[in-house]
Amino acid sequence: MAELYELDLSSASEGLKAGKFSPEELFDSCWKRAQSCEKNIRAFITETEDFAREQLKNSGKSSSIFDGIPTVLKDNLCTQGIRTTAASKILGNWRPPYDATVWKLLRESGAILMGKVNMDEFAMGNTCGNSAFGATRNPHDISRVPGGSSGGSAAAVAAGYVPFSLGSDTGGSIRQPASYCGIYGLKPTYGMVSRYGLISYGSSLDQIGPFARTVRDLQLVMQLLAQHDPMDSSSFREKNPDFTHNPNVNLKGKRVALVKEFQSFTLDAPISDAMKHVEKILEDEGAIITEVSLPIISKYAVACYYALAMSEAHTNLERYDGVRYGYTVQDAKGIKEMFERVRSYGFGSEVKSRIIAGTCLTEPSRCEEYYVAATKVRTLIAQEFARAFENTDFILQPVTPSLAPKIGEVDEDEMKGYETDLYTLPVNLAGLPGLSFFTGYAGKLPVGLQLIGARWSDPELLNAGVVLERRLGSPKIADGGVE
Repeated sequence: MAELYELDLSSASEGLKAGKFSPEELFDSCWKRAQSCEKNIRAFITETEDFAREQLKNSGKSSSIFDGIPTVLKDNLCTQGIRTTAASKILGNWRPPYDATVWKLLRESGAILMGKVNMDEFAMGNTCGNSAFGATRNPHDISRVPGGSSGGSAAAVAAGYVPFSLGSDTGGSIRQPASYCGIYGLKPTYGMVSRYGLISYGSSLDQIGPFARTVRDLQLVMQLLAQHDPMDSSSFREKNPDFTHNPNVNLKGKRVALVKEFQSFTLDAPISDAMKHVEKILEDEGAIITEVSLPIISKYAVACYYALAMSEAHTNLERYDGVRYGYTVQDAKGIKEMFERVRSYGFGSEVKSRIIAGTCLTEPSRCEEYYVAATKVRTLIAQEFARAFENTDFILQPVTPSLAPKIGEVDEDEMKGYETDLYTLPVNLAGLPGLSFFTGYAGKLPVGLQLIGARWSDPELLNAGVVLERRLGSPKIADGGVE
């Protein structure tokens, strides 16, 4: 008989509603599983067992599918009264006075918060190793990275801590960890999910999204979260997305494109083999495989992204000054010294480098040449995607060119960390939805790919994921390094 922690969100909710087990029993199973794996995976920054057990006292009073279901949140999502760090020393022991909208919706629906999980500091990184709290490890092989920046959120779901979690994606930070950890992750259309209460990295690029072990669970989470929020000026208004699960959905007549400019890129054999396998499945399901050319994106997207992201990071991180909240010093000889000491100690090296780059890019003498130029190129990138989606429904491509690397490999070769950029960053520049989906295993390591859709096509994108999951199978829970 399966352990309760092995249940997905849908099955766990059905079991609770049928009285097969209690919310306490479900939580205890998940908590025990988390504790047995945590010494190896190190996903948590803050464990919230006491808070969760207080929440459990009110479970069973809601008809919501989330009532009594444990979850974890990336630690850049604000939780009222619960430490929120963005994996940085500069926030110290900060406890927000308000909830992020996404957590407010889940909390009011009865979800149980098991803890806040690790990430690259201020979401800047792709290994979940740039953290003031140490590195998180891949639950399929603890010698490897789980991906970043939402590595803790992905690892917790893959290892069976919780059936679903939330992360954020500024340039691939949901899709890459989902791929490395062998689960499903959705980067929604920009504006589909409220960003209120998300600690910002790049405000025009950041988007909150879910991780889960089934596509149906992604649909359930999105059905709750995809609603207008007046607290977020970028939140959609006149959209009524329907994420209802349809197990009989099909792909007949759907046009799925491969990017012409990406065909000459080198992929490791497991990724290349997965692409060919999925192409065959799509054709068998009645989809039409086509080709799309994205010359502007392939040539300019990476430079455009970094000019914008670092400029926005420079602006967003100005607020961390040691005055209003977070880490401060009491014995500084003047404001200048206080700022220098707070920011020198509080920020890690990756964050400092991006702030410095953003400062240079937005200087009056350079702003027109770099930042303003990048905003214009971004418009061209969005237009190029829009033209492509006039004649295709989805774009199929890798998330990364290789499987999860060993811990430290990216540090030894910094360019290795940028190899995936062209597969992930353009989606954020254009505000498109991207689904990272599980395709199988190469040895013990999972292999993932991604489907990209047009703006606001999130429900259709997940429907395509349902078909692929039906053919490819669902992932197994990782062993988490536990013998």
